[in-house]
Amino acid sequence: MVRQLRVGIHGMCLAVALTGTTALGILWPSSPTSAASAKVIDAGVDEAIGKFEEEVKGGKSFMESSKGILVFPRVLKGGAGFGGEYGEGALRIGGKTVDFYSMLQGSFGFQLGGEIKTVYLVFLDEGALKRFRDSEGWKAGVDGSVSLVTLGAGGTIDTNNLKDPIVAFVLGQKGLMYNLSLEGTKFTKQNKK
Repeated sequence: MVRQLRVGIHGMCLAVALTGTTALGILWPSSPTSAASAKVIDAGVDEAIGKFEEEVKGGKSFMESSKGILVFPRVLKGGAGFGGEYGEGALRIGGKTVDFYSMLQGSFGFQLGGEIKTVYLVFLDEGALKRFRDSEGWKAGVDGSVSLVTLGAGGTIDTNNLKDPIVAFVLGQKGLMYNLSLEGTKFTKQNKK
């Protein structure tokens, strides 16, 4: 019985150690080989935009009317004690990719495990888009605010109530996610080929 308990505890410690190592790899990719190529990111963005347009009524026209859209197709969240989120995405203006970005958010507190989600930042104001693009490293809540959008009746976007210059949508495996915050998330321009 004691031996089985000891094996179980060692197994749990190993799982925590591996999860922590994975989280550190997600947070700070150590080499260019761990980062996705421009082609891979663009393909992921195409797929993510298609999924958004399918799931959100009026999503296509909303995206087309924006000044720009920054899409992170795969944002990985993980950790063991210390955790964080990391993703790579593309900024599109007029349907064309103009820049690539990474996003990084760290957090403390009890957490174990991970999840994958898609993050969309939609720029509704030309000035906010310009300030974002001109920055060396833009931080949500410091350099500008990002409002997380909830949908109205029937799953449609209520454009009459969108007053903020930058709005965000988070799509998880079960659909749009609410009650999340991008506060403190850092967005950094990347050189991709």
